[in-house]
Amino acid sequence: MPTTPDDRAARLARTRNLKMARSAHAYVRGSTVKFYEWLDQSAGKVPEGPAVWICGDCHVGNLGPLADAKGRVAVRIRDLDQTVIGNPGHDLIRLTLSLVSVARGSNLSGVTMARMVEQSIAGYEAALNADDDKQIDRSYRPETIQDLLERSVRRRWRHLAQERLDGVKPVIPLGRKFWALDAPEKAALETLFAGDEVRAMVTKLRGRDAGDRLEMVDAAYWMKGCSSLGRLRFAVMMRIGEGDGASTCLIDVKEAVTAAAPRSKTATMPRSNAVRVVTGARALSPSLGERMVAARLLETGVVLRELTPQDLKIEVERLAEDEALALARYLAGVVGRAHGRQMDPPTRERWRNDLLRAHSSTVDAPSWLWSSIVELLSVHEGAYLDHCRRFALSAAA
Repeated sequence: MPTTPDDRAARLARTRNLKMARSAHAYVRGSTVKFYEWLDQSAGKVPEGPAVWICGDCHVGNLGPLADAKGRVAVRIRDLDQTVIGNPGHDLIRLTLSLVSVARGSNLSGVTMARMVEQSIAGYEAALNADDDKQIDRSYRPETIQDLLERSVRRRWRHLAQERLDGVKPVIPLGRKFWALDAPEKAALETLFAGDEVRAMVTKLRGRDAGDRLEMVDAAYWMKGCSSLGRLRFAVMMRIGEGDGASTCLIDVKEAVTAAAPRSKTATMPRSNAVRVVTGARALSPSLGERMVAARLLETGVVLRELTPQDLKIEVERLAEDEALALARYLAGVVGRAHGRQMDPPTRERWRNDLLRAHSSTVDAPSWLWSSIVELLSVHEGAYLDHCRRFALSAAA
């Protein structure tokens, strides 16, 4: 366990490199910048869609069940670090690449992967005109997603505490995942969590009152995820209320960095990266955005959000053929609704017609989407093998 913030960098870099070496799909998830390098080199291949807020890092693990402030659960985009106002086609390519990478790791045939691309575009196009989740066609919801949603709504604080903290005691255990703070970090967090913005965020959830007493019980540096390794990341435990009626919550504090995703040249976005993330979240995943706050900590923009027991990520390592096709259609539909709700009806229809007109004669999907996936698979698989050679082998030695 690192003893000072200066000791963290090498440990974080090594952990990130090893996580990305676990599988080709893990590498795709952790190599967002490589995806946008390919986009930059492929200028003109992807048509310009309407400028809307996009996820920017739209892979399978960044979608999952989310609870809103009233406790209602739906599958949404759940990670908005890379969100920008940009081309919705970029999200569609990245999500489909992620799905096909899982299929490759599941030894599914090339024919199945082509059908997954077809199902992705079919789900996306159908969802563009859906105004809200009431219009979801449940017949396309995969069994894995239905099971995940049912598990999500049954979860309570003890499940979150056991999963994140390895116990239900009101303490953050230092060790492999959580590291000690230095004095300036602790003081800065105490000042931040005494502010009105944090109070408004924490007391917004159902069953809490704006006048409840709040107390910061514990805090630690949090080693979490691939994309956030190397940034400021803290876990903060809060006590809400007093006496027998008191409850506990866990808040994620995450540094907001400059997005690698290409942005629209004509769109105006917030200058603050933290405000950008929160604004994008409120456009793409309102149930998450309303639970987030942008702030400053140690002269750095950060995003705060309370972790609720219902928030889960979609973890997929292997897929059967039928499940792969259903998952591709369903998740592309989630992204299509997130994009479509930002467009007026004429804009939605124009974008949908542009996608339909681009369908090829051999694969029932836009030719640019199919060719992009083929190129990106080649680029990422070669880079993945080189990554393993450079990092995993040396670490094993």
